[in-house]
Amino acid sequence: MRKNFRKLIEDNWWLKKLPTTLTICNSLCGFAAILYSFHVYECGEDVAPKILSLSACVILGAMFFDVLDGFTARIFNAASMHGMQMDSLADMVTFGVAPAVLVSVMAHKMLELQGNSYYFVWVMSAIYLGCAALRLATYNVHAILEKKNSDKFSGLPSPGAAAAICSLVIYYGTMDKADNRLIFYFPIYTAVLGFLMVSPVKYVHMGKMIINARKSKKMILMIFAYILLLIYRPADVIVISINLYVLIPPVVTIFKLPFKLFANSPKIAAQA
Repeated sequence: MRKNFRKLIEDNWWLKKLPTTLTICNSLCGFAAILYSFHVYECGEDVAPKILSLSACVILGAMFFDVLDGFTARIFNAASMHGMQMDSLADMVTFGVAPAVLVSVMAHKMLELQGNSYYFVWVMSAIYLGCAALRLATYNVHAILEKKNSDKFSGLPSPGAAAAICSLVIYYGTMDKADNRLIFYFPIYTAVLGFLMVSPVKYVHMGKMIINARKSKKMILMIFAYILLLIYRPADVIVISINLYVLIPPVVTIFKLPFKLFANSPKIAAQA
C-alpha cells in the first residue's frame, strides 16, 4: 500500500506542489480581506459592519488552508524548510497584517477618529503587527534548532490571535443595536493579543488535541456538543469559545504565580 502511494507521488510530481499552493491560498485570503475591508469607506455606517464581518470571515476561512498545507505536506512527504518559511510569510499577511488593518479601518470608519485618537489606534495595531512578526520569526528559529513537536505552544499562536479579533468583528456585525463606543476597546484588546503572542504563556495545540480526540469518548462527545451549539448559535459560540481559549491560559498563569513563588521561597532561603 505504501509503495503504491509513493509511486503515485513519484508519477504525479505536482502533488508535492499542493502544500505550497495551499499556503499561497492562505496569503491570498489575507490580501482579499485587506482589500475588501477598504470598501467600508464607500458605504454608510449601517452597511459597514457587514463588510467588515465578511472580511473577518475570509481571515477565518484562511485557517483551513493553514491547516491543510501542513497536513498535505506530511501526507505527500513534501515538508521542507522552504515550506516552513512560506507558511510563516503567509501567516504574517493573513494573521498579522490583515487583522491589524481590519481593526484600524473599523475604528477609523465607525468612530470617525481624528488626530491623537487615530494615532492611538495606529499604535495599538502596530503593537499587534510587530508582535506577530516577532512571534513567527521566533517560532521558525525554534522549529529549526529544536526540531521537536510539542502539545503546547509558548505564547498565543498567530491564528488564535487573529481569530479572537475576527470573532469580535463578526459578533459586532450581528448586533441589532451596536454601540460604536465599544469599538474603541477593540484596538486595546488587539495590542493585548500582540503581547500574548510573545509571552511565555502556554497554549494548547488545538490541532493535535482534535486529532487525539478519537482516543477519548468524552472528547468526542464534547466536540459533537460544540458542533451542535455552533449550528444553533454560531456567532455567540465562536466569540465565546475563541476568546476563552485566548484568555483562560494567562489568567491561570497569573493565578498560579504566587503559589510558584511561595514554593520556591524555601529554596531561596536555604541558599541564602
